Amino acid sequence: QVQLVESGGGLVQAGGSLRLSCAASGRFFSINAMGWYRQAPGKQRELVAAITSGNTTNYANSVKGRFTISRDNAKNTVYLQMNSLKPEDTAVYYCNADILTYGTLLTRREEYWGQGTQVTVSS
Repeated sequence: QVQLVESGGGLVQAGGSLRLSCAASGRFFSINAMGWYRQAPGKQRELVAAITSGNTTNYANSVKGRFTISRDNAKNTVYLQMNSLKPEDTAVYYCNADILTYGTLLTRREEYWGQGTQVTVSS
């Protein structure tokens, strides 16, 4: 019904930058909050950044001042601009979206995840 397609991951040196994109496609009424999570080997998945439909943002302390989350509602896309990358940022990054889909009579709130994209920061 709804798919989240991520792109932009890759290998970068410490201090470099990457821009992740996540586009929602399929049949849905609207997108509420969107966010980026990451998971490193042996660690739990953690919230990196989130953005509401009203463009209120929330960041993990470890990325404040370095990462910027934004969204383009016309393209149903959320972005994560990552600057001053550090080796500890290495992880698989997952896009998340809270979406209102079409129900039988009314819309239904559902959560979707992207497939994940690898970000590797070398030192």
